[in-house]
Amino acid sequence: MKLFDVYPINPINIVKGVGSLVFDYKGTEYLDLYGGHAVISIGHTHPHYVKRLEDQLHQIGFYSNSIEIPLQTQLAEKLGHVSGKEDFQLFLCNSGAEANENALKLASFYNGKKKVIAFKNAFHGRTSLAVAVTDNPKIVAPINETNNVIFLPWNDETALEKAFKDNEISSVIIEGIQGVGGIQVAPIPFLQKIRSLCDEHNAVFIADSVQCGYGRTGKFFSHDFAGVDADIYSMAKGMGNGFPIGGIIISPKIAPAYGMLGTTFGGNHLACAASLAVLEVIEQENLLENAAEIGGYLIDELKKFDKITEVRGRGLMIGIDLPAELSNTKKDLLFKHKIFTGEAKPNVVRLLPALNLTRAHADRFLEAFSTTLNNS
Repeated sequence: MKLFDVYPINPINIVKGVGSLVFDYKGTEYLDLYGGHAVISIGHTHPHYVKRLEDQLHQIGFYSNSIEIPLQTQLAEKLGHVSGKEDFQLFLCNSGAEANENALKLASFYNGKKKVIAFKNAFHGRTSLAVAVTDNPKIVAPINETNNVIFLPWNDETALEKAFKDNEISSVIIEGIQGVGGIQVAPIPFLQKIRSLCDEHNAVFIADSVQCGYGRTGKFFSHDFAGVDADIYSMAKGMGNGFPIGGIIISPKIAPAYGMLGTTFGGNHLACAASLAVLEVIEQENLLENAAEIGGYLIDELKKFDKITEVRGRGLMIGIDLPAELSNTKKDLLFKHKIFTGEAKPNVVRLLPALNLTRAHADRFLEAFSTTLNNS
């Protein structure tokens, strides 16, 4: 048997990670400013994280949601405290796509409506409903196609108002910062407009925080910059620092019922231990503040490069928009300077490092980036 070949793979075999550094099987060191798609939130093999998982493995790794799992309650309490959403409710699952699936389904249960508003260049996942609200026809199979999704232009309040006027809207789903879409920050007035229209029409505001949440922007949820609450927040990537876990937090106005949502693996003992460790480190090491500080420093320094088209983002979610002649920048950073970054089409370098990234590592990147641009 061979692997199903769906990933373009760099010829690098990473076998070890410590903090923001990773090492291949030959011992070559790389600076990781991508964290495997924004997953590594507190650094590779953080000692507290490792101990939390080891200790839990010596007790029990898994049992289903047919029994009491006190770790779930502890996680809900800690998440409510750190995020500031203490009156919300937590449902745990395993991935970002699954979180968005459950959010969209729950919204429809709540108000009995079908139509969903999503936005151009959105990415919400690859499963049935999640991919239907993702603006990429290449990854939408015929079975996923539905006439229940309305794609609107980004930051167009007139189009948004018209969609609400012409349709019975169940929910609006929006990333606080589009990740795959090129680090496009949702404008504060636009998020506030979504909130007011959802209130007016009994629709559900879904804040996709899978990539832009969990402290990455300097606030726990990037949507919080707008000063309004969504009804449902979806989470995953940074939630477990590499251990698969996802979830949605749900407004108290939406009531649960047995059988409404469900999962076998979601909220298992190991997943909860991993997620608790992440929140504990975020809190103890002031990582929201660090993300804001180091991210702000990077953004300010990057804006000084005259070859860059635009720098976008907040905190440690940064997009560097480059002209076509610098299209090899990501490859050069990886293979010449041993620095992992991400990319978005057509030519955006994405930075999604751990929230405890140091100033020294930020400077190491800036020096390499300067060299790359000057040699191009």
